[in-house]
Amino acid sequence: MALKNIVNILVIERGVELIRQLKRICTEKKFSIMGAQTIEHGFEKFEDHEIDILVLSGSVARFGRIRGMEFLDIISEKSAATQILFLASSKDMSIVFSALKRGSYQYAKLPISDGELQMLIDAALLHQPQYTSNLILKSGSRKSTFEKMVGSSAKIRDVYRQVRQAASTDMPVLLTGETGTGKDLVARAIHQLSTRKNKVFQPIHLGALPPELVAGELFGYEKGAFTGALRSHRGLFEKAEGGTIFLDEIGTIDEKVQISLLRLLETRKLERIGGNRTISANVRIVVATNENLSEAVEQGRFREDLFFRLDIFQIVLPPVRERGGDVVLLVNHFLKQFSDEYQRDIGGISPECISALEYYDWPGNVREIKNVIHRAVLNSTGGILLSEHLPERLQKVHKKPTEVRLPMGCTLKEAEQTLISRTLTWTRNNRRRTASILGISRRTLYNKLEQYNLL
Repeated sequence: MALKNIVNILVIERGVELIRQLKRICTEKKFSIMGAQTIEHGFEKFEDHEIDILVLSGSVARFGRIRGMEFLDIISEKSAATQILFLASSKDMSIVFSALKRGSYQYAKLPISDGELQMLIDAALLHQPQYTSNLILKSGSRKSTFEKMVGSSAKIRDVYRQVRQAASTDMPVLLTGETGTGKDLVARAIHQLSTRKNKVFQPIHLGALPPELVAGELFGYEKGAFTGALRSHRGLFEKAEGGTIFLDEIGTIDEKVQISLLRLLETRKLERIGGNRTISANVRIVVATNENLSEAVEQGRFREDLFFRLDIFQIVLPPVRERGGDVVLLVNHFLKQFSDEYQRDIGGISPECISALEYYDWPGNVREIKNVIHRAVLNSTGGILLSEHLPERLQKVHKKPTEVRLPMGCTLKEAEQTLISRTLTWTRNNRRRTASILGISRRTLYNKLEQYNLL
C-alpha cells in the first residue's frame, strides 16, 4: 500500500449510523470516510480507492450477489494491508467467527460507543504493515505537547503540572534528572509561562566553561580586574535583568562562585570582579543538574546553605524508559522535524523499526531519541524508516518476555491478574502494546486493570 497522508476508511452498512459515528470521532484526523450500503457497492469503492480500514456491518454480510465472507476473502487476497473491523449485532454473531478466520483484525457488538470505536480505529492503524507516523501522533485524544515538550504519559503530565506551579511564583527552581531528559526545555517553559516571559531568557552551560572563567561570565568584571581584562564586561546576570537565567550543571561551580551566587540569592545584588559598586539583580534563577546534590553536600563539594536556597522547588524529570508510550510520540515529533528540515518525504516507520525503538532502554533519553531519528532520516533513501536505518545498538535489541510461573491451585482470576500485571511490567506500562499482546481491546484492558486495582 502506498504511503499517503490520508487514511481511507470504507464503511459498508445498510444504514448511516456508523458513518455518522466515524465522522464524529475523526474530525481532527486526516481521514477520508466513504460509505456503501451493499457489498457490491463497497467492492466498487474498494477497486477505485486504496482502502486502509474496512468497517463491515453484519447487517449486509448475509445479503447480495457477493456475500460478506467472499468479500473478505477478496480483500485478503488483493490487499493484505487493509485492516478489517467486523461489527455485528447479537443476531449476527453466528457469522462473526467466520469473519475472524478470514482476517478481521477485530470485531465488536453493535451498537458500539464512540470511545470503543475510536479504540478500534487506533488499534487498526497501529497494526498496518506501513502507517503514517503523523497520524499516530494525532490519533491520541489527549494533547501530547506542552511548551515544546512532547509526551502524554502520567509522569510527564505531572511535570507539566509542576512547571505551571513553578511559573506562577518567582522562587528559584532546581531541575534534576538524568542527562538528556529535557531540562533546558523545562527551564524555557517556566520562563514562557511566567510574568517575565517578555524579558530575556539567558541559558548557560556551566560545565562547558573553564572554571576560571565562570565567575566573570556570570557576574562580570571591571577593566584591569585581571590580565587580559582590557575593558569592563557585563555578566549574564546583568544582561538577564528582569528575565530568567538558566544555570545548567550547577554542581560544577567552585566554592567562590557558590558564595557569590548565595549572596545574590539572599540580597538580589552582585558585584563585578575587581569592582566595588553594588548592582541590583532582578533575575529569576533556574538551575539544573544530573548529579545528586545532596551527596555533593555530604562530600563537601557543594555548600549546604546554597543547596537549601536552591532546593525550594525541585522538579524531577523522569527518564524516557519510565514514560510509557511517549517514545512513539517523541519519534514522530523528531521524524517530522528532520523530514521537514532535509525535505525528505518520509511518511512512516516499519513495524520492525517501531519495535526496536520501543524496546530500547534509551540511556541517553530524549536527546538520544533526537540523535537516532536525525541519523535515520539522513540514512533513509525511501518513504519509510526501516530498522536498518537505526544504529547497530538498536538493531540488536531483542527482548523476549520472561516466563510467567503460576502456582498449582490458583484460580483463573488469579492467573489472569498475574498475566496482565507481568505483561504491563514487560511493556513498561504501555497499555496499547499490552492490549495487543494479550489480544484484547484497550477498553477491555482498562476494565481489567480497574477490576484488579492495577490502575
